[in-house]
Amino acid sequence: MLFATPTPPQAALSRWSRVWRYLVAAVVGLGAWAVTLAEHTSFMPELSGVVVVLTALDLLLGVVTLCLLPLRRRYPVAVACLTLAATTVSTASIGPATIALVSMATWRRRSWVVVTAAVALVTGVVSEVYYRTAFPGPPTEGFEVLLAVLVGIIYFIATMATGYYIGTRRELVASLQEQVATADRERELASERARDAERTRIAREMHDVLAHRISLVALHAGALAYRDDLTREETRETAQTIQSNAQLALSELRQVLGVLRAGADAVGIEPPQPTLAELPALLADAREAGSDVTLDTTDLAGEPGPQTLSRTSFRIVQEALTNARKHAPGEPVSVRLAGGPGGRLQIEVRNRVGALPGGRPGGVGLAGLTERAELAGGELEHGVGRDGQFVVEARLPWPA
Repeated sequence: MLFATPTPPQAALSRWSRVWRYLVAAVVGLGAWAVTLAEHTSFMPELSGVVVVLTALDLLLGVVTLCLLPLRRRYPVAVACLTLAATTVSTASIGPATIALVSMATWRRRSWVVVTAAVALVTGVVSEVYYRTAFPGPPTEGFEVLLAVLVGIIYFIATMATGYYIGTRRELVASLQEQVATADRERELASERARDAERTRIAREMHDVLAHRISLVALHAGALAYRDDLTREETRETAQTIQSNAQLALSELRQVLGVLRAGADAVGIEPPQPTLAELPALLADAREAGSDVTLDTTDLAGEPGPQTLSRTSFRIVQEALTNARKHAPGEPVSVRLAGGPGGRLQIEVRNRVGALPGGRPGGVGLAGLTERAELAGGELEHGVGRDGQFVVEARLPWPA
């Protein structure tokens, strides 16, 4: 539909952008009207009343077409055709018609260009007839008519080319702005994902750090609560163990929170990242808590070199011991490590299933371990085996 109200292809113009366009249209139209008036007076020193009226009408139509320009974006074809039609009898309308044609061409619609080209052709023919009749002058030569037609064609092509260029440039600028906005949105989403991943990592780290210590505290506190046959020395040693583990838990919690507060650029603050090198200390803590823990490394070919592999393995053993202590206290636990570089590191933790009165709800530690193993490129399985033992088994890739 040629005269429907389309959606503007560009953002609204600023106040100055609108003002200077109106000023250009007014100056060009007034200049063309002044040239025409000077041409008439050169042939007719004394203007007749009809010529004066037609000249005034010329200027009036120029003002009317100038007032139509604010509508050129809502009705680009209609305003372009009306201003072109006004140039038939009004040279003062040439300025507004130029702005309207350029504005219409920015839409780059071929059908619109064809319609305005037809209107321009009819306008040019009628204008020649009108001026020869209304303003008599010297006879017009054939080359002058041809020159006028050529100027009209060049004028129309120039306005269309200018409009197409402006429209293309606006589309390019809008595309670049959209790309920048998309890049900003993607950057924000990436930052948000990174923040979420970091929060998840810190939450997992806090769970791994605290669960082991708190389980030791809970175990010894339970012994103090339910056993009334302990000597004074045994009670003191148990209280000291509770105090020591509570202090270690607070210290490790402060380390994790220090990393959280300081950020990635902090200097001198390292997150607690234990590896399999700390495994003997972990087993010693478990034995001090009363657990019967055995370690089998006969099939382990060397120490797991990659820090990520070693850290993930330590966390798996730590969480498995914590679960055994929580859900099967007093039951013996066996830890087995096997594998070598270029293959897989196999971790197996076994303990007999305990019978707790009323049952004890499980946490999300094993789910976190499964996720850790998958992030490391491995897998983790857990459950009660055929021999009635609860087994946590992990297989992690071990680079050569």
